[in-house]
Amino acid sequence: MIITKLGHCCLIIEEQGLRILTDPGEYSTLQKEVKDIDLILITHEHADHLHVDSLKTVLDNNPDAKIITNHGVGKILNEKGIPHEFLERGQEKVINGLKLEGHGDRHADIYETVPVVQNTGYFIGGRLFYPGDALYNPQKSVEILALPVAGPWLKISDSINYAKIIQPKICFPVHDGMLKFLGPVHFLPDKFLTPLGIKFIVPEENRTISF
Repeated sequence: MIITKLGHCCLIIEEQGLRILTDPGEYSTLQKEVKDIDLILITHEHADHLHVDSLKTVLDNNPDAKIITNHGVGKILNEKGIPHEFLERGQEKVINGLKLEGHGDRHADIYETVPVVQNTGYFIGGRLFYPGDALYNPQKSVEILALPVAGPWLKISDSINYAKIIQPKICFPVHDGMLKFLGPVHFLPDKFLTPLGIKFIVPEENRTISF
């Protein structure tokens, strides 16, 4: 599996001949340049995960790409006339021999008066779990975890404890676009997870890593 982080929660995942793009949101821009994308996974409707203009550019550059998402996102895509398929909690699809599973169905709480939107985490190829904006436990062995580390719904202590519960072999930070200009901010997960045998790495933007 090869993963390229384009920024925030936007990843390119290459596995079994497929190139999968996740969450083309407004906190990243490199998705506007990518080619040869087969699938686009969108976890939920917030603008840092779904930026419609960016998505349209991705589709212009990748006209054969299929969007896979949930009904919350689907309502927005229907309004824009953008075709899509559904993969939600408890469901799975096998595409080109690669199994995709949907996990969870709600965004983490932000505040009591902020509406909770539908959020679907995706388990990809039985190896990578990308939970979107939730600290959902898929109740199965996770080799690679895309670990949310910042946001209005998240404390770093919760992020670290989540990784300790999931016990992946390796994890890397996502949902960190708002930290881009703050300097070295990822030292705490490394400090507390590495002694437990959970390797924590910080990918450079637009640089591929093989797992």
